[in-house]
This record gives sequence, C-alpha cells and structure tokens, in this order.
Amino acid sequence: MIRKLSAELIGTALLLATVVGSGIMGETLANGNDAIALLGNTIATGAILFVLITIFGALSGAHFNPAVTLVMWLRKDMPLGDSIAYVGVQIIGGLIGVVAAHYMFDMALLQESTKLRTGPNQWFAEGVATFGLLLTIIGTVRARPEAVPMAVGLYITAGYWFTASTSFANPAVTIARSFSDTFAGINPDHVIGFILAQLAGAVIAWLVCGFMFRSD
Repeated sequence: MIRKLSAELIGTALLLATVVGSGIMGETLANGNDAIALLGNTIATGAILFVLITIFGALSGAHFNPAVTLVMWLRKDMPLGDSIAYVGVQIIGGLIGVVAAHYMFDMALLQESTKLRTGPNQWFAEGVATFGLLLTIIGTVRARPEAVPMAVGLYITAGYWFTASTSFANPAVTIARSFSDTFAGINPDHVIGFILAQLAGAVIAWLVCGFMFRSD
C-alpha cells in the first residue's frame, strides 16, 4: 500500500508540475496568443498522462484523480480506506507539483489564482469532461487494457479543446490549480462548482458504464 500511495503522490505531483509548468512556458513564449499557449499546455498534458499511466498503471492503477478513485470504489474495485488514502495523497501530490512548477520558473511558491472559471456552462463542461474521462477509462480497460495510457492521454488532449472549461476533469487538479495565479489557474471561489460537477459526471459515467458494459 505504501508503494501504491507513493505512486499516486509522485504521479499526481508530476502531472500538476506539467500542467502548470507548461502553462507558464506556453504563456511566456506565446506573446499574448492564448491559442498557442493552450496548444503547448495541451500537448504537454496529454503526453505526460501517457507516460505516467504507463509507469504506474500496474502498481497503483494510476488514478491521480479523486473522481477516478471514487468510481473504482463504487465499482467495488478497492476498499473505502484505501480510496480515502488515495484521495489524500492525490491532493498533497497536486500541491507539491504546483510548488515545483512555480519554483522552476522563479515564482512565488503558493499563490491565490485570480483566473475566473465559473457559471453553468463551465460546470456543465466539467461534468461532460469527467463523464467522458471515466467512460474512456472503464471502456478501454474492458476492451483493450494495454491501450489505457494512450486513450486517456488522447481524451484529455481532445478535452482541452472541445470543453469550455479546458477539461480539468479532476478534483485534485482543480484544488491544486487554485494555488497558481498563472495560465492554468482557477479562482479558489470557483473550485467547489468545478468539483461538484466533476463528481456528478463521474457518478453518471459509473451508472452508464454499469448498464452498457454489464456481464449478461
């Protein structure tokens, strides 16, 4: 269990370091062109997800996401105590990743984001993003388990561009990004709306997958 929690901690930290760091780098190099900054942020995030899930998938399941852990618990794939421990280290890992990204770019280690991301459209987008992510994971595990790293990386890459919220789809990522006043940030006051939408999307995905992929 200690090795599993270590994998979740390190994986989530590297994920957030990539999300925030590539956002800072993209915004710095894009000279005000948000489309170019978002493209750089997208490519880096999709790529690191492929790498991290490949590395840690066989050890911890490579959740790096409380919404994923919630659904694994609902599916009775892991006990409640383990699920709570996973969520705790995912949140801690996310904060470590943000601090690491800020330090690399010589910025204040912890910041309060001023980036506005709220409203029914944004919440709906997060629900859709998280629903699609869990559908991708559960469906790919059932059909082609070896393809999960690629499928998740590609889905999040697409999600950056087809959702109004740029597809956070992850409560730990949402919390961590509220401590970064950078391209990838989210105002702390807007975190709860995102998280509730993400959890709702995850539960709906669990219900839909339970119907579609049940054993007859």
